[in-house]
Amino acid sequence: MSEMHHIAISTRALDLWYGSFQALRNINVSIKDGIITSLIGPSGCGKTTLLRCFNRVNERYGNVRTSGTIELLGKNIYDPDISLIELRKSVGMVFQRPNPLPISVYENVVFGLRIHATDGKPHRDELDAAVEKSLTEVGLWKDLKDRLHDRAVGLQLEQQQKLCIARLLPLKPEIILMDEPCSALDVEGTRGIEELMFALKGRYTIVIVTHNMAQARRASDECIFMLLGELIEHTRTGDLFLNPKNPKTAEYIEGRYG
Repeated sequence: MSEMHHIAISTRALDLWYGSFQALRNINVSIKDGIITSLIGPSGCGKTTLLRCFNRVNERYGNVRTSGTIELLGKNIYDPDISLIELRKSVGMVFQRPNPLPISVYENVVFGLRIHATDGKPHRDELDAAVEKSLTEVGLWKDLKDRLHDRAVGLQLEQQQKLCIARLLPLKPEIILMDEPCSALDVEGTRGIEELMFALKGRYTIVIVTHNMAQARRASDECIFMLLGELIEHTRTGDLFLNPKNPKTAEYIEGRYG
């Protein structure tokens, strides 16, 4: 029996324009919760744009227009009563290059808790517990428990990227978006992040943009292939690579373009 998954993210008739350029065309997709879904396709196909729709971070870039709906956990994120602050707490984002804040490891992890505290300052015990729990979840506690007051920018790149993931966790996100999180890392660092993704899935829904098809095959349960702003195929990863339904998917996988 396969596990039943609810839908974490669904889009209907989603279009997006940067000025007069249409970057996404009629995207209809349902992404299941608790699994890892990869977005793949050649450069400029719209995969990062789609990823950034899920926490409305595209809107920071100005001159962006969208139509259609995006539902996260059953709620349209374009509804007028949606708080962007709350949305971005429940949908965390990790970027291509690790971007720890130029402060201590400890202060990186509690940064979100301090900003979002509604009833006065969080208690020190609460912060300490959050740091230990988050660093344990990303596999850094053992290495960093005696270095909590070191500057985060002095860590190895893989540790920095794991710290950026740890920084999201105290806010209790349900979805973690990753935009090519391994592109700045070596083979060992990449393996470390992929192993962390496996450890986090189930508790979190993970959506990853990757240029690396070997990574998509290794690290994701389902795969979405995009081309020229359109969603071409979305299925289980093994099926997409071994038995693609669309000839365009087959051409991409065989390396004929992109």
